[in-house]
Amino acid sequence: MKNRIIITAIFALLTISFNSCKKGFLNSPPYGQSTSADFWRNADDAIAASNALYSFLGDEYLFAHTEQTWDICSDDQWRAGDHPEDQAIEEFTYEPSNVQLNDSWSRKYEVISRANAVLINVPGIDMDQTLKNRILGEAYFVRGLIYWQFYKIYGQVPVITEADVINNDFNKPKASLDSMHKRIEEDFLKAADLLQLQNDAANIGRATKGSAWGYLTKFYVYLENWPKAIEYGNNVITGPYALAPSFGDNFTPATKNNPEMLFSIQCTEGWTENVTSIYSAPRPWGGWGFNEPIKDLEDEFEENDPRLTYTMGKIGDVIDIGGSSGPTEVYPGLTNTGYFFRKYVSWRPDGGLDNNMNIPLLRAADVYLLVAEAKIRSSQNGDAEINAVRSRNGLADVENATMTELMHERRVELAGENERHQDLMRWDRAGIIDLPAHYAIDRGPWKPGRTFVVPKNYLFPLPQRQIDLSNGTLVQNPDFD
Repeated sequence: MKNRIIITAIFALLTISFNSCKKGFLNSPPYGQSTSADFWRNADDAIAASNALYSFLGDEYLFAHTEQTWDICSDDQWRAGDHPEDQAIEEFTYEPSNVQLNDSWSRKYEVISRANAVLINVPGIDMDQTLKNRILGEAYFVRGLIYWQFYKIYGQVPVITEADVINNDFNKPKASLDSMHKRIEEDFLKAADLLQLQNDAANIGRATKGSAWGYLTKFYVYLENWPKAIEYGNNVITGPYALAPSFGDNFTPATKNNPEMLFSIQCTEGWTENVTSIYSAPRPWGGWGFNEPIKDLEDEFEENDPRLTYTMGKIGDVIDIGGSSGPTEVYPGLTNTGYFFRKYVSWRPDGGLDNNMNIPLLRAADVYLLVAEAKIRSSQNGDAEINAVRSRNGLADVENATMTELMHERRVELAGENERHQDLMRWDRAGIIDLPAHYAIDRGPWKPGRTFVVPKNYLFPLPQRQIDLSNGTLVQNPDFD
């Protein structure tokens, strides 16, 4: 009971920062005033706790911005913005003291803390079992998602689970790679078992089985477990997660929650601020102008590929930015590179950025292409999955696709969605590309050649601040000591 009260008190403090959306599953009264004496009583408290799992994901220093920073290393974009620490990340000259490395660390562990609190306390609540299962599934999913993000960025970090919380064991060393893999896999598998196949209209945006299956597919591709990647990817492909009729439907407020969107951070005008949209929009048009695409990315698109227009705003495009401006041409000097990621940005008819845009994290199209890759790399044919993605864009089918076609398709389909740098690194590890040579290429004034060191730059260093706080328990990643 003592431990339960402690966790309840911690959770009550965390929920103070919970911002509820006006529509959908985040429509909830404020629970910031809850205390250890009157929380975890019933289904309403469990629902409030599950809502709080999601409320922090859109924080500026989590998925809304900081997690997007890891892809400025890629060949798709220039960092732009006014954060000097980003230059070091883009140029592979970062050190453990880089403040960007630390920005999301504590926020990730706060989300993990919320998930652990749900997993400790909700099983003891007398409530409908179906609802209980869904809430527990959400906690496993969100915890798995955060450890997955940790794994991609740092490789190994301390793993904190329910038992550690109960035993007050928080200053832990980095988990082994096997332990990291086990934690991520088990959390997503448990989530897939407990979550709903689809959610009703009142719960749109919550994780589903498809969300967990999609991340399991990605996880198994990273581990080169091709049979498992194909198995769980096919669960998505044959499930109720059809590709949207138009690529642009995924990046339009009115159709943002279509079946293809396996998981996204929900945003509603007047209740939640879509910081990703603010960072992506050009400064003269209401944004902050970060992470600008470069011409090298535009050149990757095939002629008449409609994804280019939805993905990137470029000089000469006419875009309706609302208000008195209305349809306005993208002019030279609007951005530094001449481009911006349009897929994250929309404007209200009366002017100003439309905060009804969601922040997409995982789409079924990504899973289709992961299954295609798993098939190609295991000497099978991945044409069906690649062509499903291409055909909805009116592009000709490929035949006997190789990794060349697969790599092209992933680049143009997922541009700006925080996949490119990670894709390139795993293809380098597999010997499919030479990443140091690839990143040494001069791609113009906004992306000159850079030095990528193998294996050092496969991972980012652990934040020096966290190592200092651990009093020696945390050990820095290799080559950053």
